[in-house]
Amino acid sequence: MYPNLFGQRLLNTCGICIAIGLVLCFVVYRYYVQKKGIDRKFADFLEWNAYVAIAAGFFSAAFFQAVYNYIENPAAGFHITMQLTFLGGLIGGVSSFLIVYFAYGRKRFGPRLMEAYPIAPVCITISQVGGRIGCFFAGCCYGKPTDSWLGVRFPNLLYKAYPTQLFEAAFLLVLFLVLLYLVIQKNFKQTFVVYMIAYGSFRFCIEFLRDDPRGELVGTLSPSQTLSLLMIVGSVPVYFATRRILGASSPA
Repeated sequence: MYPNLFGQRLLNTCGICIAIGLVLCFVVYRYYVQKKGIDRKFADFLEWNAYVAIAAGFFSAAFFQAVYNYIENPAAGFHITMQLTFLGGLIGGVSSFLIVYFAYGRKRFGPRLMEAYPIAPVCITISQVGGRIGCFFAGCCYGKPTDSWLGVRFPNLLYKAYPTQLFEAAFLLVLFLVLLYLVIQKNFKQTFVVYMIAYGSFRFCIEFLRDDPRGELVGTLSPSQTLSLLMIVGSVPVYFATRRILGASSPA
């Protein structure tokens, strides 16, 4: 669509949208820290850990996509490119964050992760909104051909296609507002469970409209559909683990 602003290659529209999403992510986080009165040193550690996790997430997103490409066409060899997959990046980013926290943060600050746990998926969701809008401008992650008024003609296509990037961005914006309300107004703790079920279900379904092939992982399911199902199933142990931790930390 508009890969560069003002025709300048350095002003990559997708990159700018991702950056805006990440900035909003930390704006929301700092608002939450101030609202809940979280210790500043602990909050700063979590923020810097998040920077590391984001970097790890980008590498993981590229690595997972390279694996998908290799599975689809082994003859082409294994190559890491600029192609990214969000769910692969989410796995790498969350894993990196937890590793650093348990290896260093827990020893220094104690078992306090649950103080910031509820806001994490809220921050992830708003950053995704920026990323998906960036995908729209880049002309990737598009949908199937359509003659509907909803269709958009992308520069690299000879037909109109569903703007699945915008569908997902709209869904994520609604999910962000719901999660933010639950955290700030209701002091709700199980936000990761809501996020995993809601986004996993939506992503599984929207993949049927996608027409930006990323290979197959299990049967005829796309890699994102497979990971979405794992996300939905994984919400069950996350719910009980969170419930147990919250119960153990409550005063007798």
